[in-house]
Order: sequence, then structure tokens, then C-alpha cells
Amino acid sequence: MGSVKVKKTLGPIIYLQFMEENYLVDIRKLFAYYKTMGEGAMQQVSEKDLFWQYDSNSNSMAIIVKHISGNMLSRWTNFLSSDGEKQWRDRDGEFEFDLGSQKEVMEVWNKGWDCLFDTLDSLLPSDLQKTIYIRNTGHSVSEALNRQLAHYAAHIGQIIFLAKMISKEKWQSLSIAKGASKDFNKAKFSKNTENQHFTDDFTST
Repeated sequence: MGSVKVKKTLGPIIYLQFMEENYLVDIRKLFAYYKTMGEGAMQQVSEKDLFWQYDSNSNSMAIIVKHISGNMLSRWTNFLSSDGEKQWRDRDGEFEFDLGSQKEVMEVWNKGWDCLFDTLDSLLPSDLQKTIYIRNTGHSVSEALNRQLAHYAAHIGQIIFLAKMISKEKWQSLSIAKGASKDFNKAKFSKNTENQHFTDDFTST
């Protein structure tokens, strides 16, 4: 009902712009949330553990970081004007073991995220209706943003799983701790109703 009232009040054109602006704010918060989750997981393991692989067919956290970053640099460089799969990208090389330290892993991680946020912050609501290409397949900008969010969330989930498996009983929850749901809900429902993004409880980015 609330959105219907807003639409009637603003008119269809201004309402569309309102929704597009909200979408850009929302998806930026979601990207920032998953970045925070990935970093929170990697901070709980040793430098050596970043390179641990379950077996030769599995990826370490360091390799996942390298792949995510390589994808980001390819997708978000010249986002509106060139295909997201750049000719200079070496995707197969992203799965090769060649990072040697935690510092290198985090440098690669931040390079990818910096490229993403620099581009995302430059987008205008009107850009959402434009068409961009990934491997010669057309996407609306909003479709491309959703695609990338889902991709990174899946890989960051892998990082979290690996870190949790390695940390064992030392693991510190990144969201609502096991067995703490009732207390979390009690605290939330004790407050007045407010408009807040759910990620605000877990990240300030």
C-alpha cells in the first residue's frame, strides 16, 4: 500500500526515478555487506590458512579472492562502454596458485572492490535502462548488477564456509550467532518501527 501511495503522489515518471535511486542505494549496501562478510571470515584464520585447499580440485580462500577480483576488474572496468569479459582477462589464470602472502591476497581483494565501487558510485538512475554486454550477451544494467551480486555472494559464501571449517570452535559468527536468535529478535522488536536496511546491523560501509 505504501508504494502505491508514493506512486500516486509522485506520478509515474518521478516514481520510476525514485525506485531507480532506491535500487542503486540498496544494491550498493548489499555489495558492501558481502565485502564485509568476506573480510570478517578471512580475519579469523591465519595467513597459512588462506592458502589451504581441501584437495587438488578445490579452491583455497586465496584463489577464490583472486577469481572474484579478476571478475570484478573485467566486469566493472568501462562498465557502460565495453563488454564485461575483457580480452585481457585471464580467467583460467585466476585459479592458479601464485599469491604468496596475506598482504598480497588483500591487495588483490581491495583492487577488485575498489574498481566495483568506483564504477557503481558513478552510475545514475537513468543508466539502469541502458544495455551492456557480457560475453556478447545483452543485459540491462540492473540485470548485470544482479548477476554480479549473486556471483560474488556465492563465492563469499565459499570463503565463509572454509574459514568456519578451519576455525572450528573459535569461529565468531558474522551475523546472528547460533542460539542467539531469540535475543536478537527481542532487541529488534523492543525498538520503535523504523526504515532501516537489514545490512546496517552488520556493516557500517
